Amino acid sequence: MPIVSLPVMWIIFIDVIAWTFFHLFISAVCMRLPLEFFLKDRLLFQIFSWEKSGELWQRLIRVKTWKGSLIDGTIFLKKGYSKKGLHGTRLDDLKIFAAETKRAELTHWLSILPAPLFFLWNPLWAGWVMILYAFVFNLPIIVVQRYNRGRIDAITS
Repeated sequence: MPIVSLPVMWIIFIDVIAWTFFHLFISAVCMRLPLEFFLKDRLLFQIFSWEKSGELWQRLIRVKTWKGSLIDGTIFLKKGYSKKGLHGTRLDDLKIFAAETKRAELTHWLSILPAPLFFLWNPLWAGWVMILYAFVFNLPIIVVQRYNRGRIDAITS
């Protein structure tokens, strides 16, 4: 049961504002993290052997066919590291690209976390829709980051 009962148009408006706030706030926080944090190998970002250097994602969901149609979040913040293409082919360029995929992956994992808050003002069914939205919006981007990083890791390892 939501804490307050609001007309549907107000609930939709609040949902849009809240998601916009969460996405921008989490993105801004992750953008402030130093590159060095993402250059280190951390368990959180490891590509697992069962991912087969990202090829699992291609085989299961044909990631190469649709990843180019995703919007790169850097266009909204007007700063950051665009991952639409490589910025060079030197080893350092590839390592920075891989590090930035970790930043994007972290951003999108964290962007799922606020979803349960939407139960505070939404009816139960709409709260579940917000949970679904959080996963449907963020998981494809996470998969693309893991796919790209898996391919880069296979080259640079």
